[in-house]
Amino acid sequence: MKTIGLLGGMSWESTGMYYQLINQKIKARLGGLHSAKITLFSVDFAEIESLQRQGKWDEAGIYLAEAARKIEAGGADFLLICTNTMHKVAEQIQNAISIPVLHIVDAVAESLKENNIKKIGLLGTQFTMEDDFYKSYFFNHHHIETIIPSLPQREKIHHIIYNELCLGQINAASKQYYLETIQDLYDHGAEAIVLGCTEIQLLIQQQDTDVPLYDTTLLHAEYAVDYALNKV
Repeated sequence: MKTIGLLGGMSWESTGMYYQLINQKIKARLGGLHSAKITLFSVDFAEIESLQRQGKWDEAGIYLAEAARKIEAGGADFLLICTNTMHKVAEQIQNAISIPVLHIVDAVAESLKENNIKKIGLLGTQFTMEDDFYKSYFFNHHHIETIIPSLPQREKIHHIIYNELCLGQINAASKQYYLETIQDLYDHGAEAIVLGCTEIQLLIQQQDTDVPLYDTTLLHAEYAVDYALNKV
């Protein structure tokens, strides 16, 4: 079994889900008392969020690259960035270490292609929805088209992520707003919805809607387990 490196803390709520999901899946695959070999570095999200807000992405990349080097020094065989948004600096992180970074979009795209999904609706932070790094990766590497919510919807979705979900707050009105946005994207041609923020699964699950949902946290965790067990 390979040792999984987790670059987490963005937020710690979703990092906790990564840790739980990976260990659950290792146990399901191997049985008995088996658990995952993990090296975890958890950053202070307030420092990262400040750099995001100021548009200081290079500085954020330097910060996370240093954390990634510590994870590699701790014995990890590969790395997961436990957040969608900070894949904006995934290349910068990869360039700082010698172990592979398993990109979250690759994990999601594998599942989408298995179901012949070619056009997705994307929910996430405004950075993930509006910046090109995520959508272009889907298209350039996997030929999957992305549509996003309207500007007012994007602003509210972003607000809910940072001011509720990252703080562990679950509100019924916010859930309803997300479900309405999901339906709107589906009505505008999305074949499925990618929950492109690792906190969204705290609010929305597949049983809440008939629209197909792809949970990036779950799929990234499964991808890591496959890699750790030499299945990919």
